[in-house]
Amino acid sequence: MIAEKLKTQLRIGILEYCAMQILHRGEVYASDMIEELLAAKLISVEGVVYPLLIRFKNEGLVRYDWVDSESGLPKKHYQLTDDGISTVKALDQTWDEITKTTEYFRARNSEMSGTNSDSTSKK
Repeated sequence: MIAEKLKTQLRIGILEYCAMQILHRGEVYASDMIEELLAAKLISVEGVVYPLLIRFKNEGLVRYDWVDSESGLPKKHYQLTDDGISTVKALDQTWDEITKTTEYFRARNSEMSGTNSDSTSKK
């Protein structure tokens, strides 16, 4: 039960980080972001992305322009603001620190248990 809660919290944070990474590449349609996040198995339903983009906009991290689409209906084209770009850079640094730290602890656990880091030991 606790493991599921922790996995959910991790996935939410990683989803937000990866969404920011997609936006950092340049202008993007929500549908393209959804397609990429579905392919990466970070989301299972597309409805998760729209509230995230709204929150990013409300926090001043993204802006959007209306662009005519082939279907004739305008679509929102999202891009990072200057604050969004600064946030991605800060998140990149934090991600590098977290990755280094978690790799250290996983390696230590592996050394202590005599197994690889993918296995779990029961105590």
